[in-house]
Amino acid sequence: MKKFIMYGAGNIGRGFIGPLFSNSGYSVGFIDINMEVISKLNSDHEYPVNVVTTEENVEHIIKNVYGIDGKNLELVANEIASADAMATAIGVNVLKFIAKPIALGLKKRFEQNAKPLNIIICENLIGADEYLKGLIKEQLPEYSEQIDKNIGFVEASIGRMVPALPEDKKQGNFLRVAVEPYDILPVDKDAFKGEIISDVKNLYPFSPFNLFIQRKLFMHNMSHATCAYLGYLKNYEYIYEAVNDYEIRYVAYRALTQSALALSIENKVDVKILLEHAENLLYRFQNVALGDTIARVGKDAIRKLSQNDRLIGALNLCEKHGVSADMLCVAIASAMFFNVSDDERSLELCAYAKENGVKLTLEKYSNYKGAKVQVIEELYKMLESGKTLTDLIKYCDDLSGKETKV
Repeated sequence: MKKFIMYGAGNIGRGFIGPLFSNSGYSVGFIDINMEVISKLNSDHEYPVNVVTTEENVEHIIKNVYGIDGKNLELVANEIASADAMATAIGVNVLKFIAKPIALGLKKRFEQNAKPLNIIICENLIGADEYLKGLIKEQLPEYSEQIDKNIGFVEASIGRMVPALPEDKKQGNFLRVAVEPYDILPVDKDAFKGEIISDVKNLYPFSPFNLFIQRKLFMHNMSHATCAYLGYLKNYEYIYEAVNDYEIRYVAYRALTQSALALSIENKVDVKILLEHAENLLYRFQNVALGDTIARVGKDAIRKLSQNDRLIGALNLCEKHGVSADMLCVAIASAMFFNVSDDERSLELCAYAKENGVKLTLEKYSNYKGAKVQVIEELYKMLESGKTLTDLIKYCDDLSGKETKV
C-alpha cells in the first residue's frame, strides 16, 4: 500500500485531501500537534465524513488512516522520508513553522537516494510553491540543487467547502467533518518531479495552472468573503442566509462577473466558462446543511485585504485590464466594518480605519494606492453614516453609468 502524508489534520486535510488518497488505496498519515486528534486517529484508524446538501446527509467512513505527532521531529522526518506523496493544509501563516520538519524528512530521503517526492500545497496563497520551497531551502542550503531536481512543489486549487462542524453535530466523534459534494482537486501538472500522480480519483493535473489559482482566490474566495462582509452588515449568521438575500447576491454576482472578465483577459480563456463557474459558486453557497458561518468566512479581514489576496488582488487584476470593479469596492469597504468580537485581526483593521481613514488603511494593510481609493472612501463614509446596501448599489450603478458615457 502506498503512503500519503497529510501535514495538517484540520478540516481540509480530513475532509478533502486525506479522503481523496484514502479512497484511492493509499495509507494516509496525518501530521498534527493536536494530540487528542492524533491519539484518536491511532486508536480508530478511521473517521466519518458526512457529505451534505440541503436535501440529504450521507456518511462515509475514511479508512487506513493514522496520526503522527507533529512535535516528534524524528518521527515526522521518518514518515516524510518514506512517503510516496504528501500535502500541506495548515494555513499560510504556519508554513514557516513546518519548513524545518519537512526539511529533515527530505534530508533523510536524499541520504537514502529515495525517489522524487511531490508536495501538494493546499494553501490560499498565490506563489505558495516558491514560498514553501524558499523556506525549505533556508533549512537545507547544501541540498538546494537536489531540492530543485527531486522535490515537486505542486500548487492546488482547493474548491471544496469544509466549514467547522458544531459540537452538537459531531455525533460523539470529534473527528467527524461535514463537506459539500464537490470534490475536484486541480493541481499544477508542470510542477511534478518524477512521476505525475495519476492513481488518485478526482485529482486532475492541469497545465498551465495559473488560471485555477487565480480563479479560486479571485472568484471563490472573493465572493465568499463578499457574502460574509455584506451578510454581517445585515446581521445574518450564516452564509446561506446572506447569499439568499437579493441585494447581497446581486453584489456578489456583479463582483464575480467583473473578476471573471479580468481573469478571461489575463489568461486568454472564454469568459463564458468563468461565468458558469460564478453561477455554480453562488448555488453551492446556498447549502444550508454546511452551516457555514459569517464569522468563519469573514475572519481575519487583514489577511483578506492584503495585497495579493481575494479582494485587493481581484481589484488589482480588474484595474490592470481596464475592467469595472465597483462591486469589489463595496466588498472592500464593507470588510472595514467586520468587527466580530473574538476576531482580533478584524477588530484591529476596523479600529485603524475608523481612526485613520480608508486611504491610510489601504496603504498600511493592502499596499493599495490605486484609482479606486476615492470610491472605497465614499462607500465607507456612506456605511458609516448609516446608508444601506441599496444606497451603495445605486451609487455604484450611477458611477458605472458615468464611466460608460465617458
